[in-house]
Amino acid sequence: MIILDSHCDTPSQLLRRRDVCIDNEHGHVDIPKLKKGHVDASFFALYTPASVEPDAATRYAMQMIAATKDVIEANPQDLALACSADDILRNKDKGLVSILLGMENGSPIQTSLPLLREFYRMGVRYMTLTHNGDNEIADAASHGHRWHGLSPFGREVVAEMNRLGMIIDVAHASDETFYDCIRYSTKPIVSTHSCCRALAGHRRNMTDDMIRKMADKGGVIQINFYPVFLSDEFGRLFDAVNAEHLEYDEADKAFRADPGNPEIRKEYFRVMDILKTLDRPGVKEVVDHIDHAVKVGGIDHVGIGTDFDGIEVPPSGLEDVSRLGLVFDEMSRRGYSVGEIEKVAGANFMRVLREA
Repeated sequence: MIILDSHCDTPSQLLRRRDVCIDNEHGHVDIPKLKKGHVDASFFALYTPASVEPDAATRYAMQMIAATKDVIEANPQDLALACSADDILRNKDKGLVSILLGMENGSPIQTSLPLLREFYRMGVRYMTLTHNGDNEIADAASHGHRWHGLSPFGREVVAEMNRLGMIIDVAHASDETFYDCIRYSTKPIVSTHSCCRALAGHRRNMTDDMIRKMADKGGVIQINFYPVFLSDEFGRLFDAVNAEHLEYDEADKAFRADPGNPEIRKEYFRVMDILKTLDRPGVKEVVDHIDHAVKVGGIDHVGIGTDFDGIEVPPSGLEDVSRLGLVFDEMSRRGYSVGEIEKVAGANFMRVLREA
C-alpha cells in the first residue's frame, strides 16, 4: 500500500529552523514521524501568503524549494525527491520516503508562463491556483470578486499546466474558479486539502456538485484534517477562543519574521498548546468526511491531504503524521475493504499523477 499525503506545509517550517531529523514536540511532520506513520510520499507545499508582493513571492517560493532540497540531500538514507508516480515506487523499494513539491498559491509565477515552466523544471508537480486572496490567475474562496473565476491569464495557465503535466489544484479557489477549471482543463483536477461542505459549511470545503463534477473528470478530493473544516461547531468555538483569549495570527507572524528569537518561539508554542486543550473533532469526523466524499464521488476519487504544519491545531488523536494509520483503522471498522483503503491512502492520487 502506498500512503501519500498530498499537502503539508513543512517547507515554511524549514525556514523557521525546524530540524526534521528529530521528533519535534510541536511539529506535525518530521522524518521520525513520517517513518512511524509508514508514509511513502509527502507533498511539501510551497505556501506563499497572499499579502506578499510578486517578486518577494517568487523569491520566497525558491527559498522553500532550496530548503526542501537541502534537507533531502542531507538525509539520503531516509528521503528522496520524487517527480512522478514511478519515482515514488522506486523510492519505496529502497526504503525511502518520497518528497514531492506542490506550490500553494500561484502568485510566485506572477504573470509569466516561463516562470511556471521553470518551477515545473524545479520539480513542482501541482499548483494551488490561489490562497486566501484573489490573484492574477483566479479568484479565491476567501474573496472571489475580481475575475468571477479564472482570469484570461488564468486560462492560459490552466492550458500550460495541462501541457506540462502539472496538476491543477482548486483548494482555496472560489466556486466560480472551480467551475472554470472544470470547463477549461483537459486533465483531471484535484483539491489537495479540502473537506465536504455538506458536513461543515466553510467556504473552503466542496459542495456535493463540485465533488461529483471533479470525480467525473477523473480527479480527487483529498480530505483535510483542519478541525475548522471538519466541524462547524468547532469553527465557532475556535473563533470565540481565538478572539477572546489568543492572538494566533500575531504570534504566527512574529515567528515567521524572527524564527530564531526564543521568546517569540515560546509564545507561538504556548498558543498552540492552549488550542490543543480545546474539544476538537478527531478520527471519526475525518472518516465521516471520507465516507461522504466516497458516497458522492465514488471510492476512486477520495484521498488524504492533511494540511499538517499549516494548521493552528490538529484533530484530537491525530496530532501528527505518525498517526495516519488510525484513519485507516477506522475505515476498516466501518467496513471498507483493504483495496478500498489502499485507494484512499494513496492509489487514487497516484493515478492522477500518472494521468496528468
